[in-house]
Amino acid sequence: MRLLFLLGNFFTIGLFSVGGGYAILPFLMDMADRSDGWLTRELIGNMLAVAQSMPGPIGSNLAAYTGFTYAWIPGAFVAAFSVAAPSIIIIMIVARTLQAFKESALVKNLFAGLKPAAAGLLSAAAFGAIKLSIWNSSAAKWFNFIRWKEALILAVFFFLIVKFRKHPVVYIAAAGVLGVILKL
Repeated sequence: MRLLFLLGNFFTIGLFSVGGGYAILPFLMDMADRSDGWLTRELIGNMLAVAQSMPGPIGSNLAAYTGFTYAWIPGAFVAAFSVAAPSIIIIMIVARTLQAFKESALVKNLFAGLKPAAAGLLSAAAFGAIKLSIWNSSAAKWFNFIRWKEALILAVFFFLIVKFRKHPVVYIAAAGVLGVILKL
C-alpha cells in the first residue's frame, strides 16, 4: 500500500509540477500537511538542502528522498520513477505533436500561457524555501520569528550569487562549511 501511495502521489506531482524541480515543493508541503507526521515542513527543508547538494534533478532527488523516508529503498525508486514518468510520456507526445503543428497559433498561445504559470510555481517554491530557511514558527516573541543568522546568510548568498555568478558547487560548499562553523 505504501508503494501505491507513493506511485499515485508522485505521478500526480510529476504531472502537474510545471516549471522544473523546485515546482515540486508546494506539492510536498501539501503532502506534509496531510501526512500523519512522517513528513514535516522542516524535514522538507532538510531534504531540499540535501537534494540541492546532490547530483541530478532536484525534483527527482526530493522524490527519492521522500520515498526513502516513507518506504525505504523501494519507496525511493517508486517515488523517483513516478515523478519522472509523466514528463517522459508528455515529452514524447509533445515532441511528436510539435513537429506537426510547430507554426500553429494555438501551440504558440499554449506555451505563452504556460510560461507565467511556471514562473508563479517557481516563485511560490522560492518563497516556501525562504520561509523554511529563516522562519521560526515556534517562537513566542515577534523578534524571534525570524532566524536572524540564517536570514543574514540567505541575504549574503543571494548577493554573492547575483553579483559573482560562480559555479553552484562553490556556494554549496561554502554554505555547508558556514553551517558547521556557525552551528546552525
